[in-house]
Amino acid sequence: MSIYLDNAATSFPKAPGVAKAMINYIGGVGANIGRASYPAAAEAARTAFSARQKLCELFHFDDPLRVVFTPGATAALNQVLKGFLSDGDHVVVGPLEHNAVMRPLRQLNKRGVSFSRMAADERGVIDPASLKPLLAPNTKLVLVSHASNVCGTLAPVEELSKICRERGIPLVLDAAQTAGHHPVDFKALSLSALCVPAHKGLLGPQGAGALLLSESFAEKLEPLVSGGTGSMSDSEELPPYLPDRFEAGTLNLPGIYGFDAALSFVLEQGVDNLRAHEISLTDRFLKGIAGLNGVRVAGTGDASKGVGVVSLDFLHRDNADAAYALERDYGVLTRCGLHCAPSAHKTLGTFPRGTVRFSVSPFTTEAEINAAAAAVRALAE
Repeated sequence: MSIYLDNAATSFPKAPGVAKAMINYIGGVGANIGRASYPAAAEAARTAFSARQKLCELFHFDDPLRVVFTPGATAALNQVLKGFLSDGDHVVVGPLEHNAVMRPLRQLNKRGVSFSRMAADERGVIDPASLKPLLAPNTKLVLVSHASNVCGTLAPVEELSKICRERGIPLVLDAAQTAGHHPVDFKALSLSALCVPAHKGLLGPQGAGALLLSESFAEKLEPLVSGGTGSMSDSEELPPYLPDRFEAGTLNLPGIYGFDAALSFVLEQGVDNLRAHEISLTDRFLKGIAGLNGVRVAGTGDASKGVGVVSLDFLHRDNADAAYALERDYGVLTRCGLHCAPSAHKTLGTFPRGTVRFSVSPFTTEAEINAAAAAVRALAE
């Protein structure tokens, strides 16, 4: 029997009702939205709008028409970076960013966009004071991951938001590791954009996500993909209004049906309750491996200062060998390597070895955590 602890990559199992909703769409609805008005098309449109409304409720956002469906957080981040920045612009990012941020920035760097990184200590704790000296007259954007996908450490977004508000600089939040795991308040943080995937903490299917846009930021954002929307079909120009302007082509409606069902579950459970469960499990795991000489915890080692992610560096054996032994001998499924975030590992002192990452979900049990901790103790001897 397997113990799935790779939820930071993708959640499993999915929320109850997700598979049923997707099957219902494929087998019983099937119609596109924005292209017809017959009952099946109207039903699909209602479900899509329902998902937009639930995302508004979850993230304290005020307009479902500015909730744009995307194929995931990576697509949302690319839309923000490549649709907003141009030659001569400067952006500040966090020190622990995923390649979903850094690879688009490297592409843009070749076209004249520069970037700087905020500072963090060896535990991945960002110093918000490091932001101010990096801000320049041509700084157009600050983008930060709400929590590291490597060590789970939370960014000080409240402090960063205050600095950005004072300078009038848009703040974009990558919530890939916090959506569904930790409260995110679009209004309170004065965000310009929020990027979320469906398939991680929101417990939905892969291939779906959302980009939430403030009105002022959306007006300055150039769509990366254009085409048919089912609206303004008499014109070859892009629709000026949202969400159509950023939703060209056929949407992933099976995914959106699953996303809608998953959001219902998350809202019913409550993010605060989900977080409490996951932090309790993370704390249990950390206590279960405390004092071991053969492993080092990357990050703060404090469950309350992050999300349900723990990365371990096995000091006396190769991390890939340790991950394989966890699976082969104990049925514990983890992720080993650099987790698409080399800058995070350089900050944490785990580059190029990488780490073995354990990540929990609402469906992880105390018994599974106890078994995983026991397996680590056995391998670390």
